[in-house]
Amino acid sequence: MRLSTSLAFSTIFSQLVAGNAAVNWKSRNFKSLVTFGDSYTDESRLNYFITHNGSAPPAGWVDPANNNTASGGYTWARYVADYTKVNLYDYAVSGAVCSNKITPRWFSSINGDFPSVVEYEVPAYTADSKAYTSNGRPFLDIPPSETVYSIWIGTNDLGVDAFLTDSQVTGKTIPDYVECVFSALDSIYDNGARYFVVQNAAPLHLAPLYATPENGGVYAIQYPNTTTNGTETSYRMWETVTTVNDVYKYKTPYEVLIQKRYPGAHFAVMDIYSILEDIYYHPDAYLASPANVTGYIDQCDPTGLNCTRLPNQDSFMWFNSLHPSTKTDSIIAKRFIEVLKGQSMYATYWS
Repeated sequence: MRLSTSLAFSTIFSQLVAGNAAVNWKSRNFKSLVTFGDSYTDESRLNYFITHNGSAPPAGWVDPANNNTASGGYTWARYVADYTKVNLYDYAVSGAVCSNKITPRWFSSINGDFPSVVEYEVPAYTADSKAYTSNGRPFLDIPPSETVYSIWIGTNDLGVDAFLTDSQVTGKTIPDYVECVFSALDSIYDNGARYFVVQNAAPLHLAPLYATPENGGVYAIQYPNTTTNGTETSYRMWETVTTVNDVYKYKTPYEVLIQKRYPGAHFAVMDIYSILEDIYYHPDAYLASPANVTGYIDQCDPTGLNCTRLPNQDSFMWFNSLHPSTKTDSIIAKRFIEVLKGQSMYATYWS
């Protein structure tokens, strides 16, 4: 009986703390959004690396809007900027992982590893924060009280050529990846950030690449030399993603409330997993008819070339075998705006 009472008190206390933390978000008028991540968020940054022989953009480079991203159109972050008129500063890079010291992934087009969050994206943001425009104004004129920072990373860290295929650096584990995310937040916090949205891992086992064969999974087709079958791959991915998200769920309040790792900061953990799962299992509420959550728009030959896009694109959850469609990204954007307003059923707030 005592244990049950203690557990109930703990649950009520956590709800009160999270509820009070959300109040602070409701009073904000955010004017800028700074994003870190991979191809789920990148607009044009990897394109710069590719077209400049692997060289990084200089400090003060303006990342142009792009309606032909990995989603087949605009990304969720661009939709947020369009819907709310906030200024978007996007440091995400397609192919990125949290750290190349954990799960490095080689990209021949730039003759190097994909630029990662810790080794490239955060330093690029820091450099921009010290840069000035030609008229002498700060390039990043983003007061901490008016700026929110988001990080959504993990799709590549947990996938092929990384943890899924046991390709991580020897001795590195899933907790190393999660701690890497918080170490990136350390650096951003030290540079003045105070409002953070941590987006958890997507339900990658539902994406066509990692889905079970009966649900349209194409892993064995795209990786014909694999020694594992599609069902085994899908279930391993499912287990990994849900484990990671449970760590985010408990580690965030521990670091914020117990360890006091980020004094004066405000956190929201956005449940991307549940948002995409809801679209997958209730597609008619989100997608045009006939809704399609197992197929995808961009159909290519076995070499990944000669691609054609299927019609009725607003009916698809996925653009290709791994990436959400631009329609799905527009839904994510609307949910993200709810997070910013402190009224999201898909977010938990901590201060």
